[in-house]
Amino acid sequence: MIFETIITSVNLAGKPNITPFGICYENDNVIISPYKPSTTLDNILATKCAVMNLTDDVRVFAGALTKRKFGELVLIKKTVHTNKNAGFRLADCLAHAELELLVVRDDAVRPQLVMKKTTEDNHQSFAGFNRAQAAVIELAVLVSRLHMLPREKIETEKQYLQIAMDKTAGEREKQAWGWLIEAIENFYAEQAGNHYT
Repeated sequence: MIFETIITSVNLAGKPNITPFGICYENDNVIISPYKPSTTLDNILATKCAVMNLTDDVRVFAGALTKRKFGELVLIKKTVHTNKNAGFRLADCLAHAELELLVVRDDAVRPQLVMKKTTEDNHQSFAGFNRAQAAVIELAVLVSRLHMLPREKIETEKQYLQIAMDKTAGEREKQAWGWLIEAIENFYAEQAGNHYT
């Protein structure tokens, strides 16, 4: 089973990196499998630590994926120092766990980083499941694979996910959805030789 999280890591200079990651659990350990090359992979190998953030604010997923300008995300992606590993967590996350690297299972394409939880904290209660949030996450996955999937599949899936958006989305979900739709339109415009921003 894969769980959608936000992984925050730092490089040796202390610069934070914020990235959506689907993680797995292996007993009590967290498995992160970044593709090569990856800033997250480089950071974890260098510092031996990271932070797993659990959030229901889908703008963080969409914003990180579409590389929104910092000013648009300054409140969403605000970070605070963690307690033990000199890293950062999202200030407004529901919960976070500080992670320590135990084992690297190397692979030419996608190594597995086995991480141990060193501390866990809950910050806010979970309000419940929302279909629009799930739709944004699904569209974000599709956006991350635009270069791999046929356009017909992207468009078909987008139309289906739009139903949940129309019925259940709040302002956060609508903003995140708009960023992802813009990314899709820009991708296909560039393929056609047009350039929009």
